Amino acid sequence: MISNQAHVSPNAKIGKNVSIGPFTTIYDDVEIGDNTWIGPNVTIMDGARIGTDCKIFPGAVISAIPQDLKYAGEKTTALIGNHTTIRECVTINKGTTDRMVTEVGDHCLLMAYVHVAHDVSIGNHCIIANTANIAGHVIIEDWVVIEGVVAIQQFVRIGQHAFLAGGSLVRKNVPPFVKAAREPVSFVGVNSIGLRRRGFAIESISHIEDIYRTLYVHNTNLSEAIKIADVELPQTKEKETVLNFIRESDKGIIRGPQSSS
Repeated sequence: MISNQAHVSPNAKIGKNVSIGPFTTIYDDVEIGDNTWIGPNVTIMDGARIGTDCKIFPGAVISAIPQDLKYAGEKTTALIGNHTTIRECVTINKGTTDRMVTEVGDHCLLMAYVHVAHDVSIGNHCIIANTANIAGHVIIEDWVVIEGVVAIQQFVRIGQHAFLAGGSLVRKNVPPFVKAAREPVSFVGVNSIGLRRRGFAIESISHIEDIYRTLYVHNTNLSEAIKIADVELPQTKEKETVLNFIRESDKGIIRGPQSSS
């Protein structure tokens, strides 16, 4: 299953039933799980830890050193979960001393030319479309969908089940369950279609809409809106998730529709 035109270090740990195409290079300190397919012309460098049942397409570079001038050669990793697909020319840099690891979760799809910088954490079931650029130290929670040509600034956090429209420039945190678009990127609604597809009850989606109506539509002062939502809206796990995310967002969150251009 390993092409005789591939260069695979004898020190690399290769699982069962792994396919490796011609002209692919795999360095010493690499681990690849069972049933993973690696196409031609892939480069997998020291520190890569790749799960089972993954697919990695031509031109991808996994675990190259960070594009961070502070990186001093410390031993760090790039971790790819199980059942994840990495399409053509994706680049995933390994971590720095900040987090020591760059992570991509299980059941993710990273489309062609996506860049994932050092110390990024991407959750499970995420879809990131073509030529999205994710700067260092970004956190992307589970079930996030990012359309093409999105650029995310360093240290930004994207909440679970969020949807980012194509071409967005993301400089602030994006709360859970929302759709974000426009320039500057702003709240444009709840990701109700995505939530329905993932089995959220209509009542839960309606409650999430009430939360964001309170935060973004009925109130222009976010601090006051949080207090109102905390007291007046039903106590649910969705409300706890949203309010905790906002309270922990020292970078700030995206703007509401009333403040958009």
